Amino acid sequence: MAATQRDINTNFQKLEKFEGVEFRRWQKKMHFLLTTLKVVYVLSTPRPPEEEENESLETSRRRIKWDNDDYICRGHILNGMCDSLFDVYQNVEYAKTLWESLESKYMTEDASSKKFLISNFNSYKMVDSRPVMEQFHEIQRLYDQLLIHNMHVNETFAVGSIIDKLPPTWKEVKNSLKRKKEDLSMEQLGRRLQIEEGIKLREGDNGKKNNLPISSINVMEEGQSSATMKNKKRPGKFTKGSKFQKRPKDKKVGSCWECGGPHFKRDCPKVKKKKAQPNGHPNGGQDNQG
Repeated sequence: MAATQRDINTNFQKLEKFEGVEFRRWQKKMHFLLTTLKVVYVLSTPRPPEEEENESLETSRRRIKWDNDDYICRGHILNGMCDSLFDVYQNVEYAKTLWESLESKYMTEDASSKKFLISNFNSYKMVDSRPVMEQFHEIQRLYDQLLIHNMHVNETFAVGSIIDKLPPTWKEVKNSLKRKKEDLSMEQLGRRLQIEEGIKLREGDNGKKNNLPISSINVMEEGQSSATMKNKKRPGKFTKGSKFQKRPKDKKVGSCWECGGPHFKRDCPKVKKKKAQPNGHPNGGQDNQG
């Protein structure tokens, strides 16, 4: 008994609470758990009847064991529900009655939900305004839901249907996938679409860069402010009101007759000094140089 209770506490933490949806999946998990606890038999085996007289010890033990296992089974099913459903079903006397009540209610809802899932899968269309892989994962989840509800859709058919749902700009990819001779699995299709989307993203980034105006891809020289770059004139361009200016010609350099230096005589400092003195000569004489 103690070992069974420890198993209940350990395994119960692994089970998601039933909230009124996805009953079949929850039911399968619960059934597996009750089987490991060896109490699932009470869902199909009637309670041993009580005998008023001459009841054997073996019969009494089997009934006591059944009552104990039914208590564990019923409690485990109730604890696997969310609080709102627990409040609804907590007063059901036996686990078998509880189990059948859940099947009666939620199996019917599952039947209608199957039609809803099929409709969602068939009507799903991908659009260009959203990432393709994001949409692929959504429709893949719809496909998985069909399998959970025991609607075994052929995988090749599902893959072909998803290829047809690709957005308009993926026309070339769609045609390429349709021409493939070998059948793709859902996983292989996902990898192929991921690769194609990566290629399209890179091509889109390159196209944006190529279409940028020249001014937006210029890089400022180190140490220059944006104002400096803005006012910087491009070669060969003239601003309004600018005047053409000739480049100054290089002066020819001659040889001075007075001192032999690399300049004309009129620029010679020696001559200028003489002219500044009386009579134009430091000794009062005449300047004999013509």
